[in-house]
Amino acid sequence: MTTRTGRIAVGVSLLAGLCVPGRAVAEPVAPAPAPAPTQPQAQALDLVLDGKSFSLRDAAAILDGRPVTARLAPSVPAAMNRSRQGALAALETQRVYGWNQALGPLKDRPLSPEQAEQFQRNVLRSHAAGVGEPLPDNMARLALILKANQMARGTYGVRPEVPQRLLAMVNAGVVPLMPQIGSLGTGDLQPQAAAGLAAIGENAPVRYRGQVGPASEILPQAGLARDFVLQAGEALPIVSGSTVVAAMLMDSVRRATVLADQAEGAFALFMEATRAERSSLDARTHKERHIPEENAVAERLRAMVRGSGWMTEEGRRRLDPANYEPRVQDAVSVRAAPHIMAGLRHVLADMRRTLVREANSSTSNPLVFQRRQGQGYEFVMGGNWDASIMGHLTDSLNAEIADVGVLSQELSGRLLSPRWSYGLPANLAGGTVGLNSGMVQVQTVAAALVPELQVRATPAGTLSRPVKDGQEDHNTMAMASVRDLRENLDRLEIVLAVQYLMAAQGIDLIAERMAGLPLGEVTQGLHDELRRYITPLADDRYQTPDLERAIWLVRTGHLVPAVTAA
Repeated sequence: MTTRTGRIAVGVSLLAGLCVPGRAVAEPVAPAPAPAPTQPQAQALDLVLDGKSFSLRDAAAILDGRPVTARLAPSVPAAMNRSRQGALAALETQRVYGWNQALGPLKDRPLSPEQAEQFQRNVLRSHAAGVGEPLPDNMARLALILKANQMARGTYGVRPEVPQRLLAMVNAGVVPLMPQIGSLGTGDLQPQAAAGLAAIGENAPVRYRGQVGPASEILPQAGLARDFVLQAGEALPIVSGSTVVAAMLMDSVRRATVLADQAEGAFALFMEATRAERSSLDARTHKERHIPEENAVAERLRAMVRGSGWMTEEGRRRLDPANYEPRVQDAVSVRAAPHIMAGLRHVLADMRRTLVREANSSTSNPLVFQRRQGQGYEFVMGGNWDASIMGHLTDSLNAEIADVGVLSQELSGRLLSPRWSYGLPANLAGGTVGLNSGMVQVQTVAAALVPELQVRATPAGTLSRPVKDGQEDHNTMAMASVRDLRENLDRLEIVLAVQYLMAAQGIDLIAERMAGLPLGEVTQGLHDELRRYITPLADDRYQTPDLERAIWLVRTGHLVPAVTAA
């Protein structure tokens, strides 16, 4: 049987109301609440931040909604205080962006020490201009923790009280509402400015125990001091960097991994329905390509269909014994599927390495370092906030997601054609074909989403726009890239659901003629899991509820193959 992992998206409760095992409906049913989870209470995470040890396992716990207590490692405050004192001493001889000089196109305007506190508030106020849906709460929590972990490296020149304030909000359950639209080559300017305003006790909105209100009112309710005063140079490190992009990508990589698992399962079920040849999975041919991810995909697929009697000469002969001729080879979409799906796995591996590095790096500007020669500290101004690598990897991941979606749609399309499916009933119709139209419009749902997948996979990282009087004349557009990716993950869930639904139907339509021949152990489990919630299509019926059930199964990770989960 399958392992039920994955992301339970917004709206699951509505879809779960449709997921009644064995029930086919002729009209919409009233949504019912999702059943309460039966798994044990998640263990709280005690997270100690030192600026160099944050892991994707830590991120997963936060994104899963586990209770988190986050704090700085014992050695961090002293190191941060040394850096802070060095930074303040360096200001006596250096003109520094965001410290004693203004920002952006106004970088040449000096600031007096008397203006420092007001300047910090103004930085946050002026940069908090974002709009659109806020980050989901767990992503916002993760972004704050990533920011605190980066500050713990001691290169930002801020007091330890600054990351401790951010972590105090996380620990108290106060979540700033961080709008997603407004940032370009860095993910932090707009959303982290909103978080910063909340942290200093202004009227930026926060959520606490289901209530949304201004931070000035909510912070005291959560047991936190309303006001927190930022000192010289402490606002810019809050908004400079790409922790929001990193947090969103950490969630996207998790979702994409679960979908990659289920894409392999859907393909294995398709191979059973079409009695495909096994030769395309032969370990020898994949070994010759020297791509580790490809070898792994082929190995998992072999395990899924192991023991199948359908994918044999006897299985292929069953539908039309009198006219049977051995197949020479299956279509490209079948033979090349391990290669195509390996591309997604390859980019995911690159993304994981990048995100671990990002979480434990200094991504602000400027940075404070001890002088190479002599005593004391100095500021170094650069571009570490830029998210080019993450942005371009996001575009690559989105391209792979779109390609897997195209492949899935092509495979489900093949199931409609008796010629392309090697004898399945036309349109996968149950009952009398012609009188019943079958699943042709179910497949159209996937086809309708393919151009949307393709358009939204256009690499935003190639679409730089100069802004701010030419001071920021190259921007990676990483926030646009990650938002496109997240939308395409939603689309891929639907496209894979179509493939699962149609492959299972193809299997059921010919099951009697295949009597005595088993499915593979894993593919049988996938088929059984889907049939727990959706009955086979006989005469035509209202299709939307069936497809919504299938989408729910994909979205909640019900159809992760057991071999992959293990």
